[in-house]
Amino acid sequence: MAAPPNPLALFVTGLSKTVPGGRRLFDGVTFQVAAGEIVAIMGESGVGKSTLLNLIAGLDVPDAGDIEIQGTSLRGLDDDAGSVLRRDRIGFVFQAFHILPHLTLEQNIALPLVLAHQRGAAALARAGAMLAAVGLGGRDADYPAQLSGGELQRIAIARALVHRPALILADEPTGNLDPETGERILDLLRDQVRDSGAAAVIVTHSELGAAIADRTLVLSTAGLARRHGR
Repeated sequence: MAAPPNPLALFVTGLSKTVPGGRRLFDGVTFQVAAGEIVAIMGESGVGKSTLLNLIAGLDVPDAGDIEIQGTSLRGLDDDAGSVLRRDRIGFVFQAFHILPHLTLEQNIALPLVLAHQRGAAALARAGAMLAAVGLGGRDADYPAQLSGGELQRIAIARALVHRPALILADEPTGNLDPETGERILDLLRDQVRDSGAAAVIVTHSELGAAIADRTLVLSTAGLARRHGR
């Protein structure tokens, strides 16, 4: 008997978004991502790839359509419920990092665990393990001001993965990294997805980033289409 398909971690249906001024970014975007699957999204600059990630995370509201994360629809969630869903189920790698300058690297990475009421030695041990996984082991007490842009990118990725989210959203996760470090970070993302059964949506211009994906989709004003050959 064939194995049952993996449950859906993400189901996006009929998503449309218009920006101020009336320009429509995209219309009718529909796709799904199964647990354990990585989907890369590519497309021209300005087509709305980052906006699409923000919509999936509930940080922005679509004009039409719906988003379900593990069967929970974002439509109709109040602010508190949306915050809890993001806290517990989503890991977001922002293109602008959003690392808090007044916290140490260890504290920045442990923040999702603290917000989920996981404190103490176990949370710090997990944060330390993630620091080591992104090649910054032993720098727990350093502050963000001591880091380069590429190192800050690695901290952002470690923070997104530390609480083992069901859905990982990554906006240009290798954009500030050299090719060797970028490859290692992408391997980490892939391993996290495989080991935890998470799903991942990666927005990327990089062929290296697309190479780890199970599918590559191209976003345009007409919607989302599968890239030829992937």
